[in-house]
Amino acid sequence: MNGKKTVNKITVFFLIIMLGVSALQVNQLVGMAFAQSDNWYVGKGVKPDTYYTYEIKNADSNQGQPFTMTIYFKEYNETGKYWVAPTFVVDRGNVINGTLYLSNLDLTALGSSPIPHEMNEYRSSYATSLTWLAAYVPQPGQSLSSPSWGKIGSIGGPEIKPSGTTKVTTSAGPFDTTDISYKKGATSNIYINSNMPYPVKAETFADVTTGVAPIQYSYELKATGTGNPPIPETQVETPVPPLNLQTPRGTYNVQLLWEPVVIKAGNNTNFGVIFTDDRDNIVERVTYGYTVMDANRTVVDEVTNQRADDGIGQFTYTFDTTGQKYLQVIVESVTGESLSMFVESVTFLLGVQ
Repeated sequence: MNGKKTVNKITVFFLIIMLGVSALQVNQLVGMAFAQSDNWYVGKGVKPDTYYTYEIKNADSNQGQPFTMTIYFKEYNETGKYWVAPTFVVDRGNVINGTLYLSNLDLTALGSSPIPHEMNEYRSSYATSLTWLAAYVPQPGQSLSSPSWGKIGSIGGPEIKPSGTTKVTTSAGPFDTTDISYKKGATSNIYINSNMPYPVKAETFADVTTGVAPIQYSYELKATGTGNPPIPETQVETPVPPLNLQTPRGTYNVQLLWEPVVIKAGNNTNFGVIFTDDRDNIVERVTYGYTVMDANRTVVDEVTNQRADDGIGQFTYTFDTTGQKYLQVIVESVTGESLSMFVESVTFLLGVQ
């Protein structure tokens, strides 16, 4: 009899332990579900037959010049686990079409994406802007109320974290967002709507030790909708002076002017270049060169060792053929000192009639 009581006590004891563990597990699951209710990751909320149009500027591509990118999530490929996303870019009137295969994990553009060569630069810009946060919020993501999302992967990297909520309004409409920010010199901000696959807006700054931090990348949602978006026709824009570009490291600004304004093949064009620093002060004793390229970026001509002692240079050039041309201006030395391993250059797009 005593033996049976002992067995019953042991049985009850283990049942209580098991029920307790089960209750704990249930509570944990409920807690996890609650914690993940405001989680976000790149790709959250994406749906088939929807599109997003962004204006993007990226210091590492396209000379930092703005372009628009429209991504249409046409359908999901169950076998390959990726989104089939016809995409078009509009850059200064030129339209470039392709299809991106976007990974279901974080909307990374897969290398197997069938896109033309001229879209590669824009795909790179997409990776380092719209999907940049994927490294910090892989699926299932992180909470928009979390105290921290981690640190930027560099020496002395700043902490990236949610920093409150704010209303953001773009041409696509008003959005309730969470501000994801980090600060190293300047404060960078990325605005996330919890139900959208990409952030709504961003402005981030390069990590520099001196001077004014240049923008690393910025973007803004311009339109969103359902159905196949209309693809605009190419409308080549003829650039007019003055044109202004900043070197990739943000060290110098180069302004290009020319006369006559309409560049004609076979006629002399007089060019002027003005060099300033990141605070718009004239840079003296500049040695520079320039490279002329055709529409395919094939080098046509190269000239080096040009002087701009007072920060202003002049040269005359004659284009042999019509069409789009590229003029790259390279800063070789400043105040008599070579830039050695650093390449400071800008590339201007021109139209020749």
